Amino acid sequence: MHLDNLSKSRIREIQGLLNKLGYYTYIIDGILGNYSKNAIKNFQNDNNLNETGQLDAQTLNRIDQFIMGYVPYTIQKGDTLYNIANAFKTNVWRIIAANPGINPFMLEIGQSIIIPLNYQVVPTNVPYTYDIMENNILALKKRYPMMMYESIGESVDGRQLYHITIGNGSNHVIYNGTHHANEWITSPLLMKWLENFLEVYVRRGTIRGYNTEDIWNRATIHIVPMVNPDGVDLVINGATEYGKNKEQLIAWNFDSDDFDDWKSNIRGVDLNRNYNAGWQEYKDLEGEFGITGPGPYLFAGTAPESEPESFAMANLTRNIVTRLVLAYHTQGQVIFWQFRDLQPEVSVVIGDAFARASGYELASETLSQSLAGYKDWYIQDFRKPGYTIEAGLGENPLPLDQFDMMYENNEELLLLASII
Repeated sequence: MHLDNLSKSRIREIQGLLNKLGYYTYIIDGILGNYSKNAIKNFQNDNNLNETGQLDAQTLNRIDQFIMGYVPYTIQKGDTLYNIANAFKTNVWRIIAANPGINPFMLEIGQSIIIPLNYQVVPTNVPYTYDIMENNILALKKRYPMMMYESIGESVDGRQLYHITIGNGSNHVIYNGTHHANEWITSPLLMKWLENFLEVYVRRGTIRGYNTEDIWNRATIHIVPMVNPDGVDLVINGATEYGKNKEQLIAWNFDSDDFDDWKSNIRGVDLNRNYNAGWQEYKDLEGEFGITGPGPYLFAGTAPESEPESFAMANLTRNIVTRLVLAYHTQGQVIFWQFRDLQPEVSVVIGDAFARASGYELASETLSQSLAGYKDWYIQDFRKPGYTIEAGLGENPLPLDQFDMMYENNEELLLLASII
């Protein structure tokens, strides 16, 4: 494949990897200029590939191996895990984690194993597309086989709605991200937290004083990192690939091909206004908000759970006996915790603990914020603690230079929520 055939998102992913590996130190812009080509040449030279600066099939295959963060290996005569780890510049503990049941002292010649490379795979320096997330899920499963995942349904455009599970305890909690398309930064937030947790757990370590083995044994953590994958693709890549639907999407977007303000799925439905909690009351207010039909935000659809994404999220929640849920959004650095005084008394106690852990304010929503959302529906139907975490400040999509701060604010909150 020639570099001219690659999408801007794909090029940014490659630039992000080359940056991680130390080959590329410039702006990640999705443009293959001279700096990118020189980085590719250096990568090719170090990997015994033709030094062309072009993204040919062999180079792309090798890059994809690095993106996935592991390589397959067949054990040879005389191998030890120590020598294998040294040869691949990785750690013995990573190899043991990726190959449960392996006997480090009696390696079998001809046995196929996975060699995880010595870095984390979830990128936080590139716009986080569905394809990147899917590759990350597959990579993490190879590196940490104790992690489980499944699809709980498909989006309007046929993308899988992934549900990840870690832990085996009785305290079930659900975390989800990216109901709103232009809030896609919440997906790498959850995925990076997942990767960090798994990496520490396999070494039986602690994070911020929390024992990861204790959390694993006490809790089962359910993560749906990207509720709205079609909308994310639209925000990041535009409407080009939607063919006959392109003109309709642009019309719904006030005749603009800039989708930075787009929150909805690709049917123009705001997924966080599509749950059966004051849905009709909200529907009656749409006109006051200037909403007359499908569009980039605030249209609640034709019925509660009319969209496959919100239906799948609600159905998963109905099928799990949960302790609490967290829904991640990106505006205000606040925590919303109420719905019509239906939340249990313990909700404010837990919310105060989350506020202390994150530095965010425990807050009340306005009327337009407090109807037909996932958290509202959960509180109403289950009478259990549910929280919307607004993790960020500024105009969506938030810039990636906010990521480190967002992660710092939420790492302990996500640990605490699993066992509180």
